[in-house]
Amino acid sequence: MAIPIPSRQLFIDGEWREPVKKKRIPIINPSTENIIGDIPAATAEDVELAVDAARKALSRNKGKDWASASGAFRAKYLRAIAAKVAERKSELAKLEAVDCGKPLDEAAWDIDDVSACFEYYADLAEALDAKQKAPISLPMETFKSHVLKEPIGVVGLITPWNYPLLMATWKVAPALAAGCAAILKPSELSSVTCLELAEVCKEVGLPPGVLNILTGLGPEAGAPLASHPHVDKIAFTGSTATGSKIMAAAAQMVKPVSLELGGKSPILVFEDVDLDKAAEWTIFGCFWTNGQICSATSRLLVHVRHVRCRWLSVGPGWPDGLGAVPESIAAEFLEKLVGWTKNIKISDPLEEGCRLGPVVSGGQYEKIMEFISTAKSEGATILCGGARPQHLKKGFFIEPTIITDVNTSMQIWREEVFGPVLCVKTFSTEEEAIELANDTHYGLGAAVISNDLERCDRVTKALQAGIVWVNCSQPCFCQAPWGGNKRSGFGRELGEWGLENYLSVKQVTQYISDEPWGWYSSPSKL
Repeated sequence: MAIPIPSRQLFIDGEWREPVKKKRIPIINPSTENIIGDIPAATAEDVELAVDAARKALSRNKGKDWASASGAFRAKYLRAIAAKVAERKSELAKLEAVDCGKPLDEAAWDIDDVSACFEYYADLAEALDAKQKAPISLPMETFKSHVLKEPIGVVGLITPWNYPLLMATWKVAPALAAGCAAILKPSELSSVTCLELAEVCKEVGLPPGVLNILTGLGPEAGAPLASHPHVDKIAFTGSTATGSKIMAAAAQMVKPVSLELGGKSPILVFEDVDLDKAAEWTIFGCFWTNGQICSATSRLLVHVRHVRCRWLSVGPGWPDGLGAVPESIAAEFLEKLVGWTKNIKISDPLEEGCRLGPVVSGGQYEKIMEFISTAKSEGATILCGGARPQHLKKGFFIEPTIITDVNTSMQIWREEVFGPVLCVKTFSTEEEAIELANDTHYGLGAAVISNDLERCDRVTKALQAGIVWVNCSQPCFCQAPWGGNKRSGFGRELGEWGLENYLSVKQVTQYISDEPWGWYSSPSKL
């Protein structure tokens, strides 16, 4: 079934505009490797136009048209966007699936979340009105003080290709709720639905310049946006390497940034669990979104207990006495994992029941296959997967892969793959599990699976991660904060924390006494 791709231009100042240099980038369907359309390629010249439009949107009518309008005023637009997205759910989900390879059922779930996220931030925009001039208790009665929360200004939003419209929404919705004007630069690998968001904004009459959308390459569009002197903040989701460059560019102007970067998240499975439930959450935590999730729990740690027992000599070389033997769920659990993994339907994302589609691009395919090859050369064992599915001759498909016999120095254990690859180690004690889990430069997500809730609580507190899942992996709700520690970035998206990202806090303090301050001697009394 061919899905028609709308032909769009850049979205600047409320209008479609051809890129200054008239460049375009082909769209490649990762399932077929065919070119199915193209997107406009912005350059620094287009960034200038978008920044100018955003600044004018903030100052228009002395800010009353957007920045200093009430939260309730802005909420009406956010709700209208949510309604339009919901209305176009079927179309948007199909566009997402053919653009980035996401299974259609998953893409539809994402579009539901997009709509819900705009609704949620509409509620927070309204609530912001009641929080303005919140009084501060002071120790001196001669003063009163309050806080104003104001939009931070023009914000640059740079988003990834794994959740194209949803990741954009995580930034666009709170930025607009706060009263900012935004410039969105989605990944050139999957920009189609973000351009459709522009069409939605036109349809609902969003004031010109409040949201501008520039598609294009990172060096040509993203870099000039990140370093632009009239952009007040950058919010970025993507690789740690690119995040570091954005942070360096922003540092030249002491510009605030929030970064949600890579991960190599652990999932700890203890011996007291239902193995089928644990197996399903383990593969969901790594293979959901075709394995292309920064928070993927791609390092599996499985419990091996050692128990004291008495044995009798059964032949030469066998001693009598006490000793330790492993009592392990590992072998049975891995058998379950392989069974669940081989049952995953790998197909064109539009095919009914698809649960694993292609990775996003040929470049990503080659990178993942190189990771698997390196793991083998370093001595790891490919327990299952590790190749192209035999029934799919075209497209960037990779079988869900489980790798064992891994040590902590191997590349596959330490570096983010961003593909459907799970690597496995065992542990003997809770302390060892925590040490292995935290032995990483990253700190985005982590999961613990155990029926012992006291143990879950201990482990949760010990794990060095911004997000910890208990007896599950990867659930995400727009009401809860999302972000990481260490090289996984800083700042939090979603929830009230997501709105705070785009607000500046202003303290206002007033002297209310009729008495003079009296610190200096009055000249009239000399």
